[in-house]
Amino acid sequence: MRQLLLELAPPLLPTLENFVPGRNGAALQALRGALAGGEPFLFLWGASGSGKSHLLRGLIGAGEATRAAGYFQSAAADWSRAATLQVAAVDDVSRLDDAGQIELFDLCNRLRGSGGVLAASAEAPPAQLALRPDLRSRLASGIVLQVHTLSDDEKTAALREHAAGRGIALGDDLILYLLTHFERDMGTQIAVLDALDRISLEQKRPITLPLLKLALRSLDSKSA
Repeated sequence: MRQLLLELAPPLLPTLENFVPGRNGAALQALRGALAGGEPFLFLWGASGSGKSHLLRGLIGAGEATRAAGYFQSAAADWSRAATLQVAAVDDVSRLDDAGQIELFDLCNRLRGSGGVLAASAEAPPAQLALRPDLRSRLASGIVLQVHTLSDDEKTAALREHAAGRGIALGDDLILYLLTHFERDMGTQIAVLDALDRISLEQKRPITLPLLKLALRSLDSKSA
């Protein structure tokens, strides 16, 4: 039923603009700087759910406006376009097999030589990854930054700010329910809030926890 709720307002495509930085302002600034002529190699590391994928996808979305850009999802990566790219993002590099590591190593060399932009991510910094030593060296050759998971207070502030932009005041009980009953990434949290806003307008009722529970029960009965 939660998936049905999200179908009413799917999560927004990840961009640099809709990323909630929290303590990750330096990472956001570094990615924007890379596209503007700053250090072109970046490595982001941190726990799952900290926002690394959002940032990498946001980089590619911003880069596509002026350059050939592509996003690679580690072990599932299709490297056929790699030679044509000027901006590349490679997510979760610790899962790359031997062939993928060679592809990424070659991509690093080409982009470094051509002035292209490369961003990569993993759950640990390059020195701690079980990768080829020469690849670890390439990945650590630029800016290496930890991406921190948002705290509940930071998520609460982000939800309140998003709601305030729509003229909505959120109760503490509703926010707690969102944080404890749904995926905790901000894309999902905001998408649920947007879906609830839509339901609120349709039913001409304020956005409250009882309305959310009613909507979930209604969707659950329809899917049965």
